[in-house]
Amino acid sequence: MAEVAKAPLAPRTHGSPGRLIAVEGVDGSGKSTQLHLLEQWLRHQSLKVFKTEWNSSETVKEITSRGKKKGLLTPTTFSLLHATDFADRYERNILPLLEAGYFVLADRYVFTAYARDIVRGCHPEWVRKIYSYAAKPDLTLYFRVPVDVAVSRILAGRPKLKYYEAGMDMNLSNDPYESYRVFQGRIVEQYESMVKTEGLVAIDANRGIEEQQLDVRSRVAKLVGEEGLAPVARRG
Repeated sequence: MAEVAKAPLAPRTHGSPGRLIAVEGVDGSGKSTQLHLLEQWLRHQSLKVFKTEWNSSETVKEITSRGKKKGLLTPTTFSLLHATDFADRYERNILPLLEAGYFVLADRYVFTAYARDIVRGCHPEWVRKIYSYAAKPDLTLYFRVPVDVAVSRILAGRPKLKYYEAGMDMNLSNDPYESYRVFQGRIVEQYESMVKTEGLVAIDANRGIEEQQLDVRSRVAKLVGEEGLAPVARRG
């Protein structure tokens, strides 16, 4: 496993009530579902919320899609395209809305690049320098789930894996399903390292959806208790 170099993100300043909350985890960890439920909870309390997703910038999405279809993406170009996507969303949405007092919810943040790009062979320090301007989230939740569980969840809904999704560009295996399993396993190793080096907060994603959400809301309420969030109560 490549050694994870520690390069600190830009410190967050709190001149405004804006808060940055990110979720991380391998595909099939359930992080997007949990972030959606958190978004609904915060909106229900009439708070200003904005959600942003990895690789969603309209400026970059079409180029990335074209490169994938033609099989032209090297680890470096893959990394730079995702970095461009992030920079566009950061400048246009994330930073301005934090300054305007929004709760910005990020479905994947720079830690996704740290994990995936390093697994693909990019140098850890090089990857981190690309994102050195990014603000450190107030809270980053890492949804921890065994690789086999995450892979089974993904494969249950996808009859066929895409080339880059399966990590076929890394020559891990001629079988796309085995390649995907190995690829995801290596990404998990990177995330586990970042629990220590980057302060990611691990959430047990083996539990039921409601139990996980109660945990998520409790952690967010502790983080921003002064904002007057409603108490977290278990239903039933």
